[in-house]
Amino acid sequence: MPEGDAVYRTAAKLRGALDGQVLTRSDFRVPRHATADLTGRAVITTVSRGKHLLTRVEGDLTVHTHLRMDGSWQVMAAGRRTAPGDQVRLILANERWQAVGVRLGMVDLVRTGEEERLVGHLGPDLLGPDWDPDEAVRRLRGAPDRTIGEALLDQRNLAGIGTIYRAETLFLRGIWPWKKVGEIEDLNGLVSLAQRLLDANKGHAGTVTTGDRRPANQTWVYGRAGKPCRRCGTRISRGEMGAQPQERLILWCAGCQLG
Repeated sequence: MPEGDAVYRTAAKLRGALDGQVLTRSDFRVPRHATADLTGRAVITTVSRGKHLLTRVEGDLTVHTHLRMDGSWQVMAAGRRTAPGDQVRLILANERWQAVGVRLGMVDLVRTGEEERLVGHLGPDLLGPDWDPDEAVRRLRGAPDRTIGEALLDQRNLAGIGTIYRAETLFLRGIWPWKKVGEIEDLNGLVSLAQRLLDANKGHAGTVTTGDRRPANQTWVYGRAGKPCRRCGTRISRGEMGAQPQERLILWCAGCQLG
């Protein structure tokens, strides 16, 4: 699933193509909004909120989308052929550009004033202008017996972290993923590191946490199961966390993550 930095870049891409432009086409290919038509309305802007996207349109309307596992927004010249079959869920186009939502996990059309109904449950956005590490820590501490690995993926605590940044953040802090939240003294340092990692990657494709942009050297543990740890040489472990069907991939170093 695209994480907060990738969704942030997607919002920037949509702003570049749609902001301030009048829509000449809107094609909702989801049953709930199949008859909706935004043609003739100008797009105000698109913002990211954690892993959610909010495209605000004239007339107090917001198009809410979520990429989930396989979704993407593609920007191309207006009129260009799009993907065949039922892969396309939404098209928003102006005279020059069309934004094509492919395999989107969620598509909603709501009043802009009602956006909180869809994203109000989210914790502080790690890449948002109102990022608040103290509030993120407060939410995490609300369930002290929960594992930190599960708590970091709960978007109600802080919005934007996925499996990549969870694994990399916990490795860099030397924390075992199954450690209880209440046993971690410096939660502020943990969430602040996660924010810095996402912020450092929001302007470019890919995830680099080691400082080395070469493809084979970009991460510490993610994508490196069975390979030697870059620090201690221990083989990187791979497993799953969370109750079914919500279990998610986790990678860690048993030699470095003892805390």
